[in-house]
Amino acid sequence: MMSKQQQMDTIQEMVKDIKYTMMTTRNDENHLHSCPMNTTETSIGAKEIWFIGHSPCETVSSIEKNPEVNLAYVSEDGKKYLSITGKAELVDDEEKLNELWSPMYNAYFEKGKEDPRVQLIKVTPHGAEYWANGNAITSAVKMAAAAVTDTAIEKSLGENFSIEL
Repeated sequence: MMSKQQQMDTIQEMVKDIKYTMMTTRNDENHLHSCPMNTTETSIGAKEIWFIGHSPCETVSSIEKNPEVNLAYVSEDGKKYLSITGKAELVDDEEKLNELWSPMYNAYFEKGKEDPRVQLIKVTPHGAEYWANGNAITSAVKMAAAAVTDTAIEKSLGENFSIEL
């Protein structure tokens, strides 16, 4: 079993390696709303995950009314999954914006970082759940064997942990 530090390191590496997340908020009707967001910077140890978003937009409006969010990450090979819960905050910090800005964002904002629609979003994570399902062929063989023998194999299909941050 992994230590808490190893779990935090696993989460940090996964978020760092995956460019986009699906950020889920609650809209005005209290319905869930998800949109893809580019994770700009992550420090799980410092409890900070940063994004650059647009304002106004539904995500920003939802965060203003209910800051609880979920961030869902899937590895490129589809074998690792991560769900992070946290509290989002709309931040106005020119120094942080300068630190996070890259020329890529000029494609989204006509006036670059001076564009009034630029909105920093900081998520303070409180918990995460991680799943890794390993080798697909091995998993398929184990599931077939379990179906024939009518036994549960859930624990042997991969790695899973939950952590409070």
